[in-house]
Amino acid sequence: MSPVPGRARRVASFALKLSISVGLLAVLFRQTDVSAVAARLRQVEPGWIALALVVQAVLLLVSGWRWRRLLVTQDVHASTWQLTLSCLVANFFNNFLPSNIGGDVVRIADTAGLTGSRTVATAVVLLDRVLGLIALFAVAACGSLMLRHALPGTGYLWVLLVVGAVAAAAVVSRPALVPRLLQPLARVRKDWVTERLGRLEDMLARVGSDRGRLVQAFLGALAVQLLVVLFYLCVAWGLHIDLPLRDAMVIVPVSLVIQLAPVSINGFGVREAVFSYLFRRLGHPVEAGLALSIAGAALLIVASLPGGLLFLLRKEGLMVGPAPSDMPKEEV
Repeated sequence: MSPVPGRARRVASFALKLSISVGLLAVLFRQTDVSAVAARLRQVEPGWIALALVVQAVLLLVSGWRWRRLLVTQDVHASTWQLTLSCLVANFFNNFLPSNIGGDVVRIADTAGLTGSRTVATAVVLLDRVLGLIALFAVAACGSLMLRHALPGTGYLWVLLVVGAVAAAAVVSRPALVPRLLQPLARVRKDWVTERLGRLEDMLARVGSDRGRLVQAFLGALAVQLLVVLFYLCVAWGLHIDLPLRDAMVIVPVSLVIQLAPVSINGFGVREAVFSYLFRRLGHPVEAGLALSIAGAALLIVASLPGGLLFLLRKEGLMVGPAPSDMPKEEV
């Protein structure tokens, strides 16, 4: 089959996302006092911005540590430093590719050799993502309890938290559940799919039998989400924005959840719209929300640049190990 239709779909998808991002930003800037936004950005205090970068560095270190907790359940013993560097490279790709999964591809490639299986490496990264998402819901839900004003839709945060927690508990306590649900895929390529489903079940069984490290990984995920909130608080204070912790614990996680929808380029436009809306609902100036969103996004991009340099300088993947056994010879 010709690759042209697939390429055309990707181009059309990118064009649609770009138009949504640009359109949302255009509407926001048209409805907001641009001079007020620019004034806030000009009065930034370097000390708070430097502290925000330190928080981002700690966040990456905790991310590497929590990822290591999950890999240890698979008898993989990469160092926290190696995994932190991999997270740094992944952040670069998340910021400079038109989707937020490019970084996951980097992390999978960096650990596939150590796990001996691309399937296992992928499953570990996906589980890490799921724990992070549940932690995100938990922080946002707890933040909603501290709000001074009722905010429409916060009840759904608790629903998502409960559903996510129950689903995750079911998966790790019954390792055969997911492979059983995916069994229909075996009709396409029976032996290949069956073998990989077996690897997935074994991986989940190992995680489920090591509840201590699983809990540690979840606590690490909670710490990461709280550090994200702290990062934005530092940026807000650097812009002289009076943003209370209780409000930040809702604004930041909710914006991150909504950005997961693949309708824009890396959340641009969507993030700014959510910040502006929530700032207005919670009684803060709209231009402050827009300024915080822009400054935070710009600082995250700057913080990810060393990851791109590291990627260019390394001759091989960050992780060194045998070729994954579930890769065909020509893919190794």
